[in-house]
Amino acid sequence: MLCTSAQKTLKEIFALADIEIDGRRPWDIHVHNGDFYDRVLGQGSLGLGESYMDGWWDAEQLDEFFYRVMKEDLAKKVRPDWRTLLWFLERTVVNQQRPSKAFEIGEHHYDMGNDLFTAMLDKRMVYSCGYWKNAKNLDEAQEAKLDLVCQKLALKPGQKVLDIGCGWGSLVKYAAEKYGVTAIGITVSKEQVKLGEQLCAGLPVEIKLLDYRDIEGTYDHVVSLGMFEHVGYKNYRMYMQVVNTHLRDSGLFLLQSIGGTGSVKTTDRWIEKYIFPNSVTPSIKQIAAAIEGLFVMEDWHSFGADYDRTLMAWFRNFDAHWESLNPCYDERFYRMWKYFLLASAGSFRARCNQSWQIVFSKKGVPGGYTSIR
Repeated sequence: MLCTSAQKTLKEIFALADIEIDGRRPWDIHVHNGDFYDRVLGQGSLGLGESYMDGWWDAEQLDEFFYRVMKEDLAKKVRPDWRTLLWFLERTVVNQQRPSKAFEIGEHHYDMGNDLFTAMLDKRMVYSCGYWKNAKNLDEAQEAKLDLVCQKLALKPGQKVLDIGCGWGSLVKYAAEKYGVTAIGITVSKEQVKLGEQLCAGLPVEIKLLDYRDIEGTYDHVVSLGMFEHVGYKNYRMYMQVVNTHLRDSGLFLLQSIGGTGSVKTTDRWIEKYIFPNSVTPSIKQIAAAIEGLFVMEDWHSFGADYDRTLMAWFRNFDAHWESLNPCYDERFYRMWKYFLLASAGSFRARCNQSWQIVFSKKGVPGGYTSIR
């Protein structure tokens, strides 16, 4: 078979990351449709992801494939087409995370099905990076992360805590059970509210369907685990102002977020379309600008390598439970979700994405803040 220009070009690009087409190593890819090459060169990451969903190519270990792709930053080797440029222009000019779009991420992603997330996550239903320092499995890693958060906030019985983007209530439930606080968690997902209320029944915890811009009341501490990625760069400052307004002067604010090594205004096109619409990861520079004059940064804890282990554990759970989920989700969904989890693992393995826990105070902790790891 003759090698087309597109095939030759893509072969040369992949070779920069030591990836072979139809090679024998676990990270090499096997192409099943000859149109794959033009599709990837024409559409970039969107074409790569959609062609995988369509069964046009495979790799034995997708996570290792993406580790090599991202470590060598191969995306920059593919020139974007006009559709990509228009997409980028729209998302930099228009506020994709304005109030009228606040609930889109909940409807598209988090309302996908509680059965899916129950099968994939740990027993406490934590949908953010675990803390693997002394953990042997996912349950231990997520419980360790929840306890780490509570320790960093120095929670005390009777305090009132707000969790912005509470998911199914894992943190507020744990904090109420173990530290005796009362808590309010807010989410933009109806399905998370439904299950979260069941999981937190009998505790001094309330789960609300609410956009962060509509928060009311004052709290001893505020926490947000894995929600800031949905705020959008046009809204970072306003988000911090909202937290500042509702946090007591003596309180602490703990922010956990995926972070990037550079300041960007959009996310990956495939991720935007299929997984997290209207999402974007912040940089250190963007967070610093957003808190200026509002908060003192007391502690910055980076543990992004732990997200690789977390995502691989999520994939193993998802894959192991696929047969029980199969009646509800088709094969294309399986390939989409597998691609999402393993590509994400590869990105953290390559250290292109980070995971941060940052502790802020409004006016500085008297005598200084003691970092906890």
